[in-house]
Amino acid sequence: MTARERRKRRKRRGNRHGPIAIGTVVLFVLGAIAGFSGLGYVIAIAASAPPLGKPVNRGLTSSVYASNGSLLGYIQSDEISTPVPWTRIPQDMKDATIAIEDERFYKHSGVDYSAIVRAAVRNASSGKTVQGGSTITMQLVRNLYIDQPKRDYKRKIREAKLASELESERSKKWILDQYLNSAPYGTVGGQSAMGVQAAAQTFFAKNAKDLDLSESALLAGLPQAPTDYNPFLNPQAAVARRNEVLAKMGEHGYITQSEMKDAIASPLRVKRGTRYTKIREPYFFDYVKQRLIDKYGINTVRRGGLKIYTTIDRKAQQYARDAINSTLNMADPPSSAVVATDPKTGYVKAMASSGGYGQSQFNLAAQGSRQPGSAFKTMVLMTALRQGISPTSTTYSSHPIDLKDTPYGPIKVKTYSNNYNGTINLVRATLSSDNSVYIQLDLDVGPKNVKQTARDMGIRSKLNGYPAEGLGGLERGVSPLEMSRAYATIAAGGVRPRQEVINRVVFPGDKEDVVTKPVHKRVFTDGEAYEATKILQQNVVGGTGTGSRAYFTCPAAGKTGTTDSFRDAWFVGYTLGLSTAVWVGYPDAQRPMTNVPGVGSVNGGSLPTTIWGKFMGKAVGNKCKDFPEPTTPFEGKAFQGKYASQGKRDGAKHKADDEEYTEGKKKEKKKESKDKKKETKKTPAEPEPEPAPEPAPPASPDGGAPAA
Repeated sequence: MTARERRKRRKRRGNRHGPIAIGTVVLFVLGAIAGFSGLGYVIAIAASAPPLGKPVNRGLTSSVYASNGSLLGYIQSDEISTPVPWTRIPQDMKDATIAIEDERFYKHSGVDYSAIVRAAVRNASSGKTVQGGSTITMQLVRNLYIDQPKRDYKRKIREAKLASELESERSKKWILDQYLNSAPYGTVGGQSAMGVQAAAQTFFAKNAKDLDLSESALLAGLPQAPTDYNPFLNPQAAVARRNEVLAKMGEHGYITQSEMKDAIASPLRVKRGTRYTKIREPYFFDYVKQRLIDKYGINTVRRGGLKIYTTIDRKAQQYARDAINSTLNMADPPSSAVVATDPKTGYVKAMASSGGYGQSQFNLAAQGSRQPGSAFKTMVLMTALRQGISPTSTTYSSHPIDLKDTPYGPIKVKTYSNNYNGTINLVRATLSSDNSVYIQLDLDVGPKNVKQTARDMGIRSKLNGYPAEGLGGLERGVSPLEMSRAYATIAAGGVRPRQEVINRVVFPGDKEDVVTKPVHKRVFTDGEAYEATKILQQNVVGGTGTGSRAYFTCPAAGKTGTTDSFRDAWFVGYTLGLSTAVWVGYPDAQRPMTNVPGVGSVNGGSLPTTIWGKFMGKAVGNKCKDFPEPTTPFEGKAFQGKYASQGKRDGAKHKADDEEYTEGKKKEKKKESKDKKKETKKTPAEPEPEPAPEPAPPASPDGGAPAA
């Protein structure tokens, strides 16, 4: 007779008792527990047990997936648990568990009275607890139905009562399946493996379905004393316990004597798994976790059991890292961050940073707030376009700027080379990234309006509505994540997408929340967006962004940016299907990139455009598409402004803007005066975040402004 036939025969012989009255159950418990007397007392304790109800939520491990369904990692918690179906649990694991934990599992009805008596006698003779009398059903009740169980006799009585109820409601198969998916198998690295799948990964770095006989026996022996038998802490005790389980399996006919001897002779073969600790794309992973907490609350995330499907493209991630690493391969290189967003959906397809996560957990792509330089001039251009200003027929004089009569105070701006272009239109000013023209345009269209345009494009960082911001001089800077979204708005024809990293979340019970339902807002006409794209396309072909063309030749548009003293360098560009922001700089914001080996001074047209071109060349490949003609063509007129060469400024248009700023300055000065009277020592007033106080520092090679 084979081992399998013997198992079937035992199951057929198994005498399934009907529901047993509480009085009968507790009578046996009473006889097994020394020191207790009084049947009424025991019955009263049993009666106080809560109904089975719903299982206590012990929490499951939450898993995070890439857009192709591949696992990125598990959200860390004190307990790790991943239930698996009955068919993925080896028969040896089931047999080993029954043999060592509850040999009469198929014969009792939740409480094994003979086992309780046997354990009580043995424990009494030894003077300590050396054997338990709990059945698998009683242990399951403790794991699933009793919240924060205490180790006392009252708990045992309640467990016995609830175990009898559970046996009357559920099959043996269901009970064993639930036990194997919830039993505690031990703690490694601060995480407790709950269930056979977590245990298999923790101790053998494999899935439960791949466990062999020896491995199954070792795991089956752990729940009784997980710490004592932990093979990483006490391998000798673990081997002895494994062999005890194998002997029990042989004794009860689950395996042959030959199988038992071979398994006993086998080495331990444990291997610490990293499945629950290893995280792919750790910077992106952390960002996703924070978004989950922001949306669903910390308690929901802590309870676990979530399946989070993200937008990240693993191939695009690798392309971004390759582009960074192949470009920044010099000694003591600066850092870089790349973010790519799909303009149509708002899905973040890549979020990569240079450097190792082990060295720094700071996410430069999402958390880094750096000065954008001339890449922010696009916000000024879009403000002009939405005001109907023609970029071809509106001209400005390119010359050193020294303004003393603005409501924002004195403003001095120069170009990097001190070379000026005379009277030029906005197209040429954009291609040459002329600071002197753009500061005049900013003042003409209104800094507050530029601020609103930036907000409409998706910039969330602090903006004050000062002229310096139009040249990239922000108080706190922006992240590559924000800049990728801002330019995606133009790529999408003037429709701002909701930028998302999470596609959908599946909760315990298979309830699903689709996070990325299309949420878009039109902030420009498609004609305005197309007009900007035509100019920025020229910038890629023949302006400051030409460095990308060596690696990527599809129709693309973009703008470079470099800040004062070469501390930050950018290229933000887009195709019809992907908007990508690249930042390069040292994490120490005060360190300039003026002596980078093989490069010298880094500006937006050097390393950033190279990284951008390499990435887009792989991510987009040869799937080139032209930008479509707009349904509402842009109709601009020559602008009549204070600084534009075409005419005078319409004072009423910006009166409110100027008055708001002037009134704010009056309040600041009034407060300063009060503060000075209170102080015993005179302290300098906080400098205003305005561009270029005397003497004015030179602008960047591509016209970017000094960092504010």
